[in-house]
Amino acid sequence: MLITNDVFINMAGKVFFLSDSHLGVPSHMSSLEREKHLVRWLDHVKHEAGAIYLLGDIFDFWFEYRKVVPKGYVRLFGKLAELTDEGIPVHYFTGNHDMWVFSYFESELGLIMHREPLEAKILGRRFYLAHGDGLGPGDKGYKLLKSLFSCKLCHRLFAALHPGLGLRLADFFSKKSRIANRQQDEVFLGEDKEWLILYAREILKQREVDYFVFGHRHLPMNLEIAPGVRYINTGDWMSHYSYAVFDGRKLELKTFTGADPAADH
Repeated sequence: MLITNDVFINMAGKVFFLSDSHLGVPSHMSSLEREKHLVRWLDHVKHEAGAIYLLGDIFDFWFEYRKVVPKGYVRLFGKLAELTDEGIPVHYFTGNHDMWVFSYFESELGLIMHREPLEAKILGRRFYLAHGDGLGPGDKGYKLLKSLFSCKLCHRLFAALHPGLGLRLADFFSKKSRIANRQQDEVFLGEDKEWLILYAREILKQREVDYFVFGHRHLPMNLEIAPGVRYINTGDWMSHYSYAVFDGRKLELKTFTGADPAADH
């Protein structure tokens, strides 16, 4: 399902995009440092931000039991709640590692949730936004697994596990998946083999889009894939600390150094 959203055509401020911080791995200390760095980034951009889009896999695993949520991340949650309380729209896309986000982020943090690709007109330009998992040709095994994990019966079965056991199992399997795919995530395959680029070109046959912005690949990319059309992958916050920013005229891919945003490169 594709959702069209024209709400923010004339909003003031810049629009920021970020994905794949995978908080929770590989250790508590390294995850905590990335979380603090992410909070510093949110502090830096909030004065310019008309909206912020978090494009999935912010957490390496997330599951909400009815009365239990995963331990930790209080700095990030506090900052996100502060931003939405100040009226800054923060959009959150579920990814393949955090697809089991239910109502907590909306009810407690005020985030705007997206579980499908979003077509949005932002500052007058046409955007196509998604995490990126399960899109494009191939990867039939994962697509089958995603459809299984997305079903309500699967949710109920996992929720029946004690949270201590459930979260330990999820942590084990998410780490195995991340490690198995790390090498592929870091290598550009070429425009004729990058499946999200192939997917974007198929979408262009159906509708006009100015910018495709995805996460998931963990590799920063900013490519012109058709005349006047750009494909952007936001990279990750495990190795690259990269993000995209749109000011109404151009979309740039930058790296956050922790200094003033004007110094980002």
